Amino acid sequence: MRILSGIQPSGKLHLGNYFGALRQFVDLQEKGESLYFIADLHALTSLRDAAELRARSLDVALDYLAFGLDPKRAILFRQSDVPLVTELYWILGSVTPMGLLERGTSYRDKIENGASADFGLFAYPVLMAADILLYRSDIVPVGKDQKQHLEFARDIATKFNQTYVPGYDPADPEGKEKGHTPGILKLPEPLTLDSTAVVPGVDGRKMSKSYANTIDLFAEDRPLEKRIMGIVTDSTPVEAPKDPSTNTIFKLLELFLTPEKQAEVADSFRKGGTGYGTYKKRLLLEFHAHFDAARHRRAELVKDPAAVEAVLRDGAARATALAEPMMQAIRKACGLR
Repeated sequence: MRILSGIQPSGKLHLGNYFGALRQFVDLQEKGESLYFIADLHALTSLRDAAELRARSLDVALDYLAFGLDPKRAILFRQSDVPLVTELYWILGSVTPMGLLERGTSYRDKIENGASADFGLFAYPVLMAADILLYRSDIVPVGKDQKQHLEFARDIATKFNQTYVPGYDPADPEGKEKGHTPGILKLPEPLTLDSTAVVPGVDGRKMSKSYANTIDLFAEDRPLEKRIMGIVTDSTPVEAPKDPSTNTIFKLLELFLTPEKQAEVADSFRKGGTGYGTYKKRLLLEFHAHFDAARHRRAELVKDPAAVEAVLRDGAARATALAEPMMQAIRKACGLR
């Protein structure tokens, strides 16, 4: 089983990244051949400062390694260090229907929130499809908001196979039936954690770098405390009952607590008598208990950036070795070789 996922270096990693996908990575590297990339090409749609992009890409590598990603087992690399992905991006774009991209909800959401309506943002799903399909990925851990992009990758792969693979039948993509030919591009499957796929930000909306409402995993202690204590709440009095199902603080606490502890805190909300500040302090304590070991590891890793760069170079070489046979088959099918 080959597993692939990536994170943009468009900002500091936050709770949404961790609970939506990152925490699965260490476990998954034990269960299959795992590739994790730093999506610096994708980041160009929103980050236009060259020095900052380079620094943030290194930051993400540090974050992955701090959480226990083992470069001897998993492949960690920068997206742009494998140029084959941009070649496949163009090839896939040549068969991708405009109507498919126009259905993209992520594109519309970002435009409504002030992003520039440029080609890179519009064609983002095609590059994401290239990321996935280049390595014949079986499983792709994705956040709930990215599931449509994975569906698009499957649609694009099917379109390519129909166009360039004689005997390919979309109803039998692996060519198991007599007279059918398996597709060159494999159809990947998503892996999501529905219960934690959408993590609320400090303003109650989905936690996102775009909304500037994140709780960063490796923030300094004082800014971190200020961020958590500044979570937006309503004006319900201390003594009054509170509804945990609609409360941002409770939804964040849930991420750290066992089911038994969740029930205890929920009962406390409903009974009233405890102010939001108390729950925020509990959240801060839970955050430190959960993340301080990784925070300390990262502080050690940052002292040797050359070693981190060596991990990325090795990862790119290994990823390229996996991708090259696929590109040879794609070029041949298209008539490029």
